[in-house]
Amino acid sequence: MARLILFNKPFGVLTQFRASEHGPTLAEFIRLPDVHPAGRLDKDSEGLLLLTDDGQLQHRLTDPKHKLPKTYWVQVEGEPTDEALERLRRGVVLDDQRTRPAQVRRLPEPALWPRDPPIRFRKNIPTSWLEIVLTEGRNRQVRRMTAAVGFPTLRLVRVAIGPYVLDGLAPGKWKEAPVGGGIMRT
Repeated sequence: MARLILFNKPFGVLTQFRASEHGPTLAEFIRLPDVHPAGRLDKDSEGLLLLTDDGQLQHRLTDPKHKLPKTYWVQVEGEPTDEALERLRRGVVLDDQRTRPAQVRRLPEPALWPRDPPIRFRKNIPTSWLEIVLTEGRNRQVRRMTAAVGFPTLRLVRVAIGPYVLDGLAPGKWKEAPVGGGIMRT
């Protein structure tokens, strides 16, 4: 039976198990044999990471043709205009190719754990929170999309992948979850 692990990846942790001179890795938090990440979160991002010991499940969770939605809470510099939000919803051009349309909405500041190190505070520049739902996963896509519309990302937290959610899981902690929600159907 496939194992599925939900992990709340802290800021600064690399999405790999092998040791690295560039920072802490998953091996410092998860000591389970034969589990591997199903997707990635860059070092500067936090939140939900799925791991599994089943290659078929790993492929199903990460293959773009399945369009599994990924939900991010994003703190941006400034206060995005309606026009900027609409551009994100339609998709922006990255590397000469338009991103898939995204679901985007303003979000009240969420109750999250403090980030270490904290986000820089600038008295004269406000910040805002957005919820962005994507069905693709290009390299640093959310950060590049918000920058493309003039509102750079300051903090990025993935809170859901398909039916799987963080649901109060503390940074650096993991739990096993049942495989469900039609994830294994082809």
